[in-house]
Parts: sequence; structure tokens; C-alpha cells
Amino acid sequence: MNNELINALGDSLYEALKIKTPIEPLTARHTDMTIEDAYAIQQRMISLRIAAGEKVIGKKIGVTSTAVMNMLGVHQPDFGHMLDGMTYGDGDSITASSLIQPKAEGEIAFVLGHDLMGPGISASDVLSATSGVMACFEIVDSRIRDWKIKIQDTVADNASCGVFVLGDRLVPPASVDLRNCGMVLEKNGQIVVTGAGAATMGSPVNAVVWLANTLGRLGIPLKAGEVILSGALGAMVPVQAGDNLRVTISGVGTCSVRFV
Repeated sequence: MNNELINALGDSLYEALKIKTPIEPLTARHTDMTIEDAYAIQQRMISLRIAAGEKVIGKKIGVTSTAVMNMLGVHQPDFGHMLDGMTYGDGDSITASSLIQPKAEGEIAFVLGHDLMGPGISASDVLSATSGVMACFEIVDSRIRDWKIKIQDTVADNASCGVFVLGDRLVPPASVDLRNCGMVLEKNGQIVVTGAGAATMGSPVNAVVWLANTLGRLGIPLKAGEVILSGALGAMVPVQAGDNLRVTISGVGTCSVRFV
């Protein structure tokens, strides 16, 4: 794809974000789009958000489960950028109409205390660089109509980022069995999803290793203070106004949010 088309597609996704109106899948119109093209479109979309006053404060890792990889026909995760305009705290309310077609995922967030620069990053490097982990919700959203996405669509759309909610406490990663920790996600008082750390590439740590090394090959560091959303521990849950959600991750903590 040439730069003119890349910019035009990034602009269309940014406009969809602003006016809360989805667009048709990019891959339906551009069947030759590569993942490299999609990341270039993502970068254009992010640059427009930065120009409008937002700031990158972290990254998210998506497509971390075998089921989602099979659905999208890929065998690797993807990543997106988290911006300060996406952030909510434990117990906050989110206006459902501020999103298009939101779904909630229970995840573990890593808060970095030191920079990580791949390639060559190991699991022990990630744990050493992490000041703490916390329970969180990623509220994914798609600017693509009806979630009819291929991997190129979701990558271009900033890995289907919506907003995220950080939990009630930060705990040292060494104090938690991040592979085997269990997750329970409740919606309106009913358990709707259960999962475990191993659902995310065998361990959420593995997902952050992948991200650090993938970005490192592009010359991009993960920086101290950044928040890294490591991927869903279970299935996505559709949400709408009136819903109350709570996720509990053993040894990590809880996170709650409501939609109005």
C-alpha cells in the first residue's frame, strides 16, 4: 500500500472513533492488505489521537489465546497503543454510548518499573522490570461493523482497543503464580466467565516477553511507568448501559466497573 492510502484508511478509523459510527472491514475493500500495512494504518490513527492531545501510556497485547488465533487464521499475537484518554479506575462508571460495540475482558496489567528493550528479553527480565501487577478490565471496541474482522482489520484498528480499567491494588509479580492464578468475571452478580493465567500464551509473562522482543526488533522500547495489558484470561463479554462488572484474579486483586 502507498502512504496516501495508508493515511486515508487511518483517517477513516479515527473518524469512526470520533463519531462512534463503524465502517466496513478494510480487508473487504483491500484484499491485498498485509499485517505490515495494518500496523502503518494503526500508527496513522494513533498519530491523529496524539495530535489531538492524547499521550501514549502503555501497550496492549491481543490475540493471545489459541481460540482467537484460530478464528483469525494467525499464529501470533498483535499489539496496540494505550492512551491516557482510555484510562479508568476501579469502580468508575463508563458511558456506554462513548463506545460503539464494547466487550469486556478480564486481564492482568503489568506496570513497568524499568525499561525493557528487546530483542533477547526473557521471562526473568520481564519480572525484574515489573514493579507490580494488577487486575484490570480491557473494554475492547471495534470501529469495524459487527466485529467482522480479520487480523489486518483489528491491527489497523489499534488492536480493537476501547478503554481500560485498572484494579484496586498493585502486587509484586514474584508473590503471584501468574500461570495458574484463577480468574472469575461476574456480570450483574452472576459468574459469566472463568479463566486462568495460562490462557494467555501459557502465562501473561510470555505475552509481555513477546511484546518486548517484537517492539525491540522495531527499535521501540517499553518504558518505565508504562502499563502493559497482557491479554484476556477468558472469553469476551458484551456490555451495555446498566451492566455492572467485577473481575477477581487470585493473588492479584479485583477490579470493578459499571456502564451507564
